[in-house]
Amino acid sequence: MGKYKKYIWLFFLFGLLVLVRAFESKLFYDPYLRFFQNDYLYLDSPRREIFKLTLFTTLRYLINTVISLAILYVFFKDKSIVKFSVIVYTLSYIILLVLFLYFVFNPKQEDYYMFFNIRRFLIQPLLLLLLLPAFYYQRKSA
Repeated sequence: MGKYKKYIWLFFLFGLLVLVRAFESKLFYDPYLRFFQNDYLYLDSPRREIFKLTLFTTLRYLINTVISLAILYVFFKDKSIVKFSVIVYTLSYIILLVLFLYFVFNPKQEDYYMFFNIRRFLIQPLLLLLLLPAFYYQRKSA
């Protein structure tokens, strides 16, 4: 793949991540979007449909994961990196979803900040921001 083609693909894929974020309130059911925009440390947890919330959070994680894996592949052209990343994303999803559901079922004001951060890892492509420089560093040092 040529240099320009690679940049076009990366621009397109990062653009998709931006679009997911820009239209999050229209695409996904998430009562916590407004909740965490306010002074949430002093509010009660919002009403929510747990099954629907879990389903849409999973969908958003899956969309961000697929786009992130595509970015890693375009950037490095190495299937072993993508395979390893699939394992990291899968294990992260399981651990984060269990913690997420714990906080959804047991909302306590003193846990809101921790819940906010766990939720952030599920709905934002933060793992990409960790994996991309890690793989880049590994390539440079090898």
